[in-house]
Amino acid sequence: MERPAWAPRSIDISVPSVARIYDFYLGGSHNFEVDREAARRAMEFMPGLPKIMQANRAFMRRAVRHAVDQGITQFLDIGSGIPTFGNVHEVAQAADPGARVVYVDRDPVAVAHSQAVLDGNAHADVVAADLLKPQDILTSPQVERLLDLDRPVALLLVAILHFVEDADDPYGAVAQLSDALAPGSMLVLTHASYEGIPLPAERAGGAVDVYKDIRNPLIMRSRDEIARFFEGYDMVEPGLVPMPHWRPDTAPEDEDPYAFSGFAGVGRTA
Repeated sequence: MERPAWAPRSIDISVPSVARIYDFYLGGSHNFEVDREAARRAMEFMPGLPKIMQANRAFMRRAVRHAVDQGITQFLDIGSGIPTFGNVHEVAQAADPGARVVYVDRDPVAVAHSQAVLDGNAHADVVAADLLKPQDILTSPQVERLLDLDRPVALLLVAILHFVEDADDPYGAVAQLSDALAPGSMLVLTHASYEGIPLPAERAGGAVDVYKDIRNPLIMRSRDEIARFFEGYDMVEPGLVPMPHWRPDTAPEDEDPYAFSGFAGVGRTA
């Protein structure tokens, strides 16, 4: 397999990556055949996976606009993935040109492409770091340069926590990040769940098994388990709901049934 110019030399292009699989679902071009093969295997069980990812992105854009409307102009997007159209900085800076955004991802392709996209943007940057090491993120030069943690920040954890097993304490990581943020900050979150998927759970489980096979387990949590991530936050209306129901721009009944898989929510601290 020939290595494209955009692929860092350090990555093994024979191993699938969840960031590049996500990029494939969204119609991006920064993925390899090994990623596309894994995605197609998962779609054999859940053909609506691209619709779920599109609903994730649409929710994220609505949540960012809401944050700016509420006076928040600082964004920390962890597990940001490979940039595609309608990224956080594009949405936020369209609403407020002074908005500042720090992306965080551990995938080298996501980081390298983010650096290329953000070249020349003085108010946005990317950190190569892991959600499970909050202090590495919070003390990074990029965060220290761009974000004032004494002022409210919108913390985005969109479609990432379901890749963290309970043994790795995702609740603890979210709590550490939240504790570092000023009052009035927001948590913007989506998470996969068997609830809402228009398929029997055992069939959806086939797609989950594909992620297990590529050593990136997909953890399907219940609504109550997902709600625990918002401890310490007041939920913004309409609460923790299927993605199309969170402050929709269009009628939810027009959405693809797969778009209602999993949950989305926004919380704000007092």
